[in-house]
Amino acid sequence: MTRAESAESWLLQRCGRWSSALLSGFREPFPCCRCSCRRRLLSGIMVCFRLAPVPGSGFLLLCLVLGAVSSYALELNLTDSSNATCLYAKWQMNFTIRYETTDKHNKTVPISDLGAATYNGSFCGDDQNGPKIAVQFGSGFSWIVNFTKEAASPSTYLVDTISFSYNTNDNKTFPDAKEKEVFTVNNRVALKIPLNDIFRCNSLSTLENRDVVQHYWDVHVQAFVQNGTVSTTEFLCDKDKTVTTAVPIVPTTLPSPTKPVVGSYSVVNSNGTCLLATMGLQLNITHDKVASVFNINPNTTNATGSCQPQTALLRLSSSNIKYLDFVFAVKNENRFYLKEVNVSMILVNGSVYSISNTNLSYWDAPLGSSYMCNKEQTVSVSGAFQINTFDLRVQPFSVTEGKYSTAQDCSADDDNFLVPIAVGAALAGVLILVLLAYFIGLKRHHAGYEQF
Repeated sequence: MTRAESAESWLLQRCGRWSSALLSGFREPFPCCRCSCRRRLLSGIMVCFRLAPVPGSGFLLLCLVLGAVSSYALELNLTDSSNATCLYAKWQMNFTIRYETTDKHNKTVPISDLGAATYNGSFCGDDQNGPKIAVQFGSGFSWIVNFTKEAASPSTYLVDTISFSYNTNDNKTFPDAKEKEVFTVNNRVALKIPLNDIFRCNSLSTLENRDVVQHYWDVHVQAFVQNGTVSTTEFLCDKDKTVTTAVPIVPTTLPSPTKPVVGSYSVVNSNGTCLLATMGLQLNITHDKVASVFNINPNTTNATGSCQPQTALLRLSSSNIKYLDFVFAVKNENRFYLKEVNVSMILVNGSVYSISNTNLSYWDAPLGSSYMCNKEQTVSVSGAFQINTFDLRVQPFSVTEGKYSTAQDCSADDDNFLVPIAVGAALAGVLILVLLAYFIGLKRHHAGYEQF
């Protein structure tokens, strides 16, 4: 075996599913514990990229051997034939796709696992074409962003268009899709950036087109790197310029607003759907003696998460909710429950409200089943933060074929059965008393005849 073949085999064992085209052309093995691989393209441009874990996850990503996490920081560095950097980008993203099922219902699936991403087709640009970032991941997902220069404004360039393609023939992600084909959505962005600056947008940005919602955050990009050196001068997006530009949560003194819309959420990993949740959510916040009530709109809420043997995470986010985490855990090897809730959101005054409780005990049910509660329930995270749930059903473990298992009703629902049981028992008691009175009266009547 040649040195290149040995390197390819070594990388396949440690870096996961890299295509043979990507691995071909390796000149030497690289330390895979940084998950950094390089290949020389036919055009003479070298593509260097790295998959780094989300900040704060430490060394958990060591070569992806220790398990996948729910989202990744993608980093791409393109160098030209002289080995000078010509394009640099680092960002995070995920997607939510709505599709029609075979039984004519709409289903929403989140796409957040980009761990096996490749960058085939990424290009520094030339005299005829502008730079391009092309990313491939999962089973048939493709994401492309094109950059252009304007002749009338040589000191700026545009983030021109973003396109996203997905293939519903992927039965793991779209097991019950009515239409099996490749869909592509195109978004015209036309974001103007100074040529010598690096664009930065740490805030959550959203693109929505037809059935696809795209979310981006922690974005750093310079499509036209000058003299091989990435700029240190940042051009900020509007949301990063001031936190008060975020959509506020309007405070209200109404004790009982309208019932929230019930949304369906799911988490998908490499084995298919691993977590299901259906619920209407209402957040109750008390901050600086001001009470706020906020209904979560599932149509503008993104769902991501992760599934592990002993824990599962459902993370919801939107324009003013950085994250709302529901963490489930297994107890006694045969039951699951809601163990933890974490939230970080932007209030009306622009401040960030964050709170966490890692010692909860709600939504308890046997493994292999789902937990259901049709009546309103309250999850008390703290004295100042509660979550009201409506029409709740959740299954964070042992999901089979993307469907809920048999449900265990909550105690609130069990109370519904107590009323007819109590009424029936009372009626039975009255009937028994009537019968006893009848027989006693009949016996006395016969005794009176015999004495006469």
